[in-house]
Order: sequence, then C-alpha cells, then structure tokens
Amino acid sequence: MGMFSFIKEAGEKLFGRGEAAAAQPTPENVAALSKTAGDAIATYINSMGLKVDDLQVSFDASTGTVTVGGVAPDQATKEKVLLCCGNVSQVSSVNDMMTVADSSGESQLYTVVSGDNLSKISNHFYGTPNKYTQIFEANKPMLSHPDKIYPGQVLRIPPEA
Repeated sequence: MGMFSFIKEAGEKLFGRGEAAAAQPTPENVAALSKTAGDAIATYINSMGLKVDDLQVSFDASTGTVTVGGVAPDQATKEKVLLCCGNVSQVSSVNDMMTVADSSGESQLYTVVSGDNLSKISNHFYGTPNKYTQIFEANKPMLSHPDKIYPGQVLRIPPEA
C-alpha cells in the first residue's frame, strides 16, 4: 500500500467526452465530476480484463488522486490495476489500498522518457535488450504493441525471470 505519483498530462483520455468535456471542476460540481471519473476508471480496469474482488475506485477531481481498493489474485494483477489508474490523463497520484491474495515478487516501476523503447529499458534493467518482450508481456493489456509507449507512461518492470 502507498501513494504513487504519475504525470497528470500523460495517459489514456478517459475524461473529456460529452458533458465532461465542458465541465471544469468547481466547488459545486467537483463531487459529480469525481464520481463520473471514478466510474470511468473502474470501467477501464474491467475492460482490460483485470479481475479484482470488491474493486473500489474513487477519484478526487480537485487533487487528481485516484484511490483504489480490492483484493487482487496476485501481485502482477495489483500492479497492472495501479498502472491502469495512474496512466490516465488528469491523474497525478494513486492511493493504493489494495491487497493481494497470493503475493509474489514485486515489480519495479519505470517512467518512460523521450527516446526510450522497450529494448533500451530492458538493457537498463536486465543488461540485455533481448528481454524487452518480458516487459511488454508484464504490461499487457495496457500495451497493445511493443513500439507504442510514450513519455510519462509508467511501466511495470518485473523481476528477471
């Protein structure tokens, strides 16, 4: 459990469609915007096929903080859920209140910078560019292709297999 920081301007654009596009957080509407955003993030997590018992997602529009709770079946699923929450535009931090049914080795988190690719990241963490597929697989389904990463995105770097 803990708090993780993300780049607010980077990530999936889940907000800003329809009426949410015109609405800016004000004291009068911040609760409604927060609920709508929390629901959108929960829907996004579910659309990625990540199964979490008793998934609870809330968003504080005034601070850009997502709080996520529930019981993940394993450490990898928990980490993917946290990344789903944080790699969303307008989210600056994620408050991790999740638990894991079957804990295993934790992954490291890495924020992509301009000029990065998975081979370069693999070489940095594993000493060889050839293990880029391990990083790609660890970040599926959030990554659809090994070449589709962007600056500011946070990736899971699993322990070396």
